[in-house]
Amino acid sequence: MFSFSRRQVVIGATGVSLLGSGAAATASDIMPFGATPSPRQAQWHRLETYGFVHFTINTFTDREWGYGDESPALFNPSDFSADQIVNAAKAGGLKALILTAKHHDGFCLWPSAYTGHSIRNSPYKDGKGDIVRELSDACARNGLKFGLYLSPWDRNHADYGKDAYVKYYHNQLEELTTQYGALFTVWFDGANGGDGYYGGARERRKIDGATYYQWDAVRAIVRRNQPDAVMFADAHMDIRWVGNEEGHAGDPCWPTVDETPFTKAKGNSGTRNGGIWNPAETNTSIRPGWFWHADETPRSAANLLRVYFESVGRGTNLLLNLAPDRRGRVPDADIRELTAWKALRDKMYAVDLAQGAKVRVSSLYSSRRATDILSATSFWAASETDRSGAWAEIRLREPRRFDVIRLAEDLSLGVRVDTFAVDIFANGTWQEVAQHRCIGYKRLVHLTAPVTTDRVRLRFIKADASPVIGQFALYLRPSAVEAPDIRRDRAGLVTLTAADPRAVIHYTLDGALPTATSPVYRSAFALVEGGVVKAQARLPEGPFSPVSLADFDVSPVGWRLLKPEAVAFSDARFSGPASAPYELIIDLGRSHDLRGLSLSPGAANPLLSEGPPANYRIWVSLDRQDLGQDGGQDWGPVVAEGEFSNIANSRALQTVRFKAPVSGRFIRLILPQPVPGSEKVAFKDIGIITR
Repeated sequence: MFSFSRRQVVIGATGVSLLGSGAAATASDIMPFGATPSPRQAQWHRLETYGFVHFTINTFTDREWGYGDESPALFNPSDFSADQIVNAAKAGGLKALILTAKHHDGFCLWPSAYTGHSIRNSPYKDGKGDIVRELSDACARNGLKFGLYLSPWDRNHADYGKDAYVKYYHNQLEELTTQYGALFTVWFDGANGGDGYYGGARERRKIDGATYYQWDAVRAIVRRNQPDAVMFADAHMDIRWVGNEEGHAGDPCWPTVDETPFTKAKGNSGTRNGGIWNPAETNTSIRPGWFWHADETPRSAANLLRVYFESVGRGTNLLLNLAPDRRGRVPDADIRELTAWKALRDKMYAVDLAQGAKVRVSSLYSSRRATDILSATSFWAASETDRSGAWAEIRLREPRRFDVIRLAEDLSLGVRVDTFAVDIFANGTWQEVAQHRCIGYKRLVHLTAPVTTDRVRLRFIKADASPVIGQFALYLRPSAVEAPDIRRDRAGLVTLTAADPRAVIHYTLDGALPTATSPVYRSAFALVEGGVVKAQARLPEGPFSPVSLADFDVSPVGWRLLKPEAVAFSDARFSGPASAPYELIIDLGRSHDLRGLSLSPGAANPLLSEGPPANYRIWVSLDRQDLGQDGGQDWGPVVAEGEFSNIANSRALQTVRFKAPVSGRFIRLILPQPVPGSEKVAFKDIGIITR
């Protein structure tokens, strides 16, 4: 049992402000601990949520990464509206937008003076359009900050990989940072080098991403032209990547790092007491892809709320991507979920259940007040000698039911707290309900279930300097139920899982929407030949989730892996040889009319130098498999070849559609190389598409 210090201060009740911009009063009489943010980083922290806009020629080619050989004539949105895109962002409560001015394909959304591969040679507004200008102006009209993404990699430019391209890139950065007003961020992607068109060379080019672009010169251009803009990249910039594209930061996720090389794990967790202030940005898309695809649907408001807790709630900023369609507008379905997501947050923050509380603390620093812990702009500070073991007790006016606790540190004084706990007083004793590491700019502690009490205690288990804490508030998270997760294993067994363990799942297999009278999921069931599963989660108190849908094809029951080794498909682990192409031959057991393949990338292990495949070649045979002849001459023509765009960072299911159905029983798949940075190909699973 934790014992209180005998030093206690009792302070009367005061009003409690709601969280506003997050601005903090600097405690100039307290010495900072460790690294602290620069003014531009401090401004960035206050944004909390903002949006990406992935919109370019890929929108019209149904690709995630363009190859660089796309004609500018393909870019022709039918009803582009920058104001509609900005208003969609505002519907979700986003405070800024970042536009992909140039993605990896090299096509420029502004009329750059340095290339013809731009909007200048597109049909849009007869070549007189400028999407960068239109979105920048719309953000200014509607009170949003504006930022730009400029991909370092350019799969179109003939000089990519040579010194001439670096000058070209710097010239384009100069254009974008001088012609479109104030920018809050300049965003540099981490994808660098690989296959491309490169002015017709159609080859693979490798560069040293750490040195090739002359990052010192890049930083100098941005600092000179946009001194208030933060820069994003994996390392050596103002903000860092969180290490995944799924929308979750580590717990903890420290805003500091050390001098060691960047890794995804380091991006996700940061470094406790690191000497560099380099906070994480958690980026994800509202849809499975970054660009618009007709067959994709948006995340639900309930799912976005979970993403919010796992990003903003862990002290990072959330960068949520919006994907305008071929009209040049954010789809209505996406706007509905954005609007509902903001409504959930507004409802949660509308009532601070700690209003009017009295506060006791273990100690006070100088003239600080204990109730400063409840303020949105002031901070309670413990005395310099009160570190690990410091505490604050919040006595509510009456018993309150809550499941969210909000906390913040004064970042101008550094990250001082390592480990903290939250206790409630119930049944005559203190009971711990949560324990975490790292508070940082903002910490939202979400309990597994609501609790009711009139006394809450914040307890510091480990602190490297005396705690300086504010913005303490209590909320009740609105009921919002996520759609169930639907999965099927290699044996054809389907499992349904709800994010909320209290939920009951109803499902159907006949195409009808599930209702409260539909079958209740109790255990895994077989769906060997495929079919459509629809499922809905319902809480006992009434709220229910959106309907999730999974359209399963034929399962791999009875398949055999013939190469690289003859085993039952159910026993196969897909990990290829080091520094060599990975070849597989699969016997499907019987002939199918094949329309494509699917590949699940999830099993690659970077610790074993494994990575998902970068590209593929596929053959199909109806009645034979040739295991003896190198090159597979008897397989006939290749039915599909290409690349798995962005597979290094996205673990979503990858699909390869054939141009026409092919009848076959045997599939030959060659995966020439893994993604850059890996030595051998590895992935989780393969499936077939028959419809």
